[in-house]
Parts: sequence; C-alpha cells; structure tokens
Amino acid sequence: MDIHHTWAGDLASTATGDLATVEGGALGTERVLRRLLTNPGEYLWQPEYGAGLARFVGEPTDAAAIAAVIRLQMRREPAVARVPEPVVEVLDGVPGTVSVLVRYADAETSQPRVVRVRLPQ
Repeated sequence: MDIHHTWAGDLASTATGDLATVEGGALGTERVLRRLLTNPGEYLWQPEYGAGLARFVGEPTDAAAIAAVIRLQMRREPAVARVPEPVVEVLDGVPGTVSVLVRYADAETSQPRVVRVRLPQ
C-alpha cells in the first residue's frame, strides 16, 4: 500500500480529506507510469531509473528506440511480472503524436494491465 499519486497530478484524497492510498494492480500501474516518465538521472540514488520518454518529444519517431527503452525499464520494474514478457507497441496516432501502449502482467496479482502514454512530436 502506498499514497495514491498519479504522475503530474496532486496527491489524491478521500471524501473525508485524508490522503488516499493505492495498492495491488493500481499501485503497479502508478509505478510503471512513474518509471516511464521519469528522466534517467533524476533520482540521485538510482541514476539508471527511468525511461525518460520526454526525450523523444520533438524528435523524428524512432519506434524501435522507444520500444527498446521501455522494454529495458519494464524488466527493471518489480511491479511487472517477468512472464509473460511485456508487449510494447509504438503507434503513430493523431498527426503530431506517438502513442505507446504497454501490456504487461502485474507481478503481485498476475492480472493483465495496460498503460498508454501519448507523446507529442
């Protein structure tokens, strides 16, 4: 269990004003998003943490490079089951954007999870 905090958002609160918590698959999804969107080197104590997907914004789409970075970080994330291996799809979406779809199994529950990230180009 952890404090509920979605990437780039505020801490979540309950109806009574307490800090909301998150656990299970939802916690794993938060961890995966944090890992994909954190730039390498931002965590001084873990310089290799983070895919830094923002570095691909404004660059020509290199689907293979984007997928490789994501696969590496998914292997490092304890919330992601090793089997089956995560599936990463890099899709050209709306003109000027690239969508990344990651399908993986939650390490705690073995339930399938999906994370989608849209990158402006």
